[in-house]
Amino acid sequence: MKVNILICLGLCLIVMIQAENANPATDVKRCSGSKPFPLEVRVHGCVTPPCNIVKGSTQDFEIDFAVDKYITQLTALVKATTLGIITVPYELPPDVAAVCPNLMYGAYCPLYPTEDVTYLFSFPIGEYPEIGVKIEIYLVDQDGDTATCFVCDIKVVKNTGGTKVYELNYLN
Repeated sequence: MKVNILICLGLCLIVMIQAENANPATDVKRCSGSKPFPLEVRVHGCVTPPCNIVKGSTQDFEIDFAVDKYITQLTALVKATTLGIITVPYELPPDVAAVCPNLMYGAYCPLYPTEDVTYLFSFPIGEYPEIGVKIEIYLVDQDGDTATCFVCDIKVVKNTGGTKVYELNYLN
């Protein structure tokens, strides 16, 4: 009986380690000023920026952060800087900008002080030129205060076709 329990615990530990390694932490930078920094950010498929992001696709970010006050609403905002001098707001679809419905692991708003949560940010990449861009992602609460903020360098690249999956249907 004890052996079975140990085997089950060992298997659970292996699964948890593999799940953690599926999307390791990405080395992001702090925003200017004293804005709160996330606990961890995982850009799927990228550990060390600049992260190659395929234009015309959606890039998933998992953002772990803690809040320091009661929050009923959070909105994701993005600023993009290119050529080191041109900074513009990056318009997000409302369903992506709304943080509360995209919280993971059963979390939901309102959030309470010291609560830590994970936001799945599905960043839509338009048909933009293939250039390097510094993106600043920040989550703003109902009072206009920044709950968390970070900067990540990305490089917009074209789709080489290597990631497409084709299904063969032999029945038709």
